Amino acid sequence: MPTFTPRDGVARAYGVRGDGPGRALVCLIGDPDDPDDPSGPDGPSGPSGPEELTPLAGQRTLVTLSARDADGRPRPADVVDALRVHLGQERIDLLGHLAGGELAVRYAAVHPDRVRSLVLVTPGPGADPAHSPERARRALGALTAPVAFLERGTEDAVALARAVAAFLDPAVRTVAVDGVRLAYRVAGPEGGRPLVLVHGRGESATTWGPVMGELAADHRVYAVDLRGHGLSDRPGGYGFDVFRDELGGFLKALGLAGATVVAHSMGAGAACLLAQREPALVGRLVLEEPPSFVPLDPPRPVPQRPGGRLAFDWGIVPATDAQLNAPDPAWRAGLRAITAPTLVLAGGPAGHVPQDQLAGLAEAVPDARLVTIEAGHLVHETRPAAFLAAIREFGTG
Repeated sequence: MPTFTPRDGVARAYGVRGDGPGRALVCLIGDPDDPDDPSGPDGPSGPSGPEELTPLAGQRTLVTLSARDADGRPRPADVVDALRVHLGQERIDLLGHLAGGELAVRYAAVHPDRVRSLVLVTPGPGADPAHSPERARRALGALTAPVAFLERGTEDAVALARAVAAFLDPAVRTVAVDGVRLAYRVAGPEGGRPLVLVHGRGESATTWGPVMGELAADHRVYAVDLRGHGLSDRPGGYGFDVFRDELGGFLKALGLAGATVVAHSMGAGAACLLAQREPALVGRLVLEEPPSFVPLDPPRPVPQRPGGRLAFDWGIVPATDAQLNAPDPAWRAGLRAITAPTLVLAGGPAGHVPQDQLAGLAEAVPDARLVTIEAGHLVHETRPAAFLAAIREFGTG
């Protein structure tokens, strides 16, 4: 087993797993006093790390270090820094697994300029508050590197590996909006005309797939994960009005006022509300199968959370369903205040929104047109070529 030597002169062992492409991922693992964490130096996984990290070894080379020594004492942050120097890296991608997250947070707080990205695999709700994302956020005030919180138990090993690999993708960045870290992806030439993609409920920036690549040929494209979705924080407090304000904060934080905004479903509802409240933030507006903000009849019943892992925070569903059942009347009345040229894309009879209501929405917006593409609710996924053709004919500034 390889070793490195910190300043105290005592050699420390570390593990190496896998040979995935890209930079090594430094994984801080283990707590021999935690019966739910088998990754300590005396646990069945030993210093190589817990078995649930195994699929990650196909994505990145894992450099694993126990967060406590053989006597159960917490390792100092300087030990992690000595490992960084030993690996010859100016900055490290760092993962803290369960109790290993405490050392990862401590290191990132002491050396924020030496961390390229930070992933914290947390025990989940009801665990020791010492492992809570809230405590970690408070300690990480000086850290500007992207941070992801992943709950153990809500992700199986393969999904966990996929989430970490996506987070470590260099195309993913983060920005803080009112204290909430939002992940987003960027593509296209710097200086290109800005275009912002906003996903629907339960989706993420990855939903745009090839569409984003095509638009990036002549635009600087930003695809955001709204709160509770994808790689962004899950702080609670959801609703169309919350997403509206968050989208506005995102545009302001990145200096994107006047950008073209292309939004789907729930995200289209948020973009529609933003264009009403702050017209200067939206240059041109594309609404794909947006909610019409006409009260649902019959109303949706209170939904029951399905079992298994979800890719988003379930609290989004009851919160937005309640607003769809009884939307604020000002939201519909405010359509007249939208000044941005607007394209409403309808999916035809198979869409989720009554098509006559989408026609009424387009009529209410002063400078809007309605285009129907027989594709159902997911126009951009089901018929991407037709979706792109409609956007390009409409123009994107």
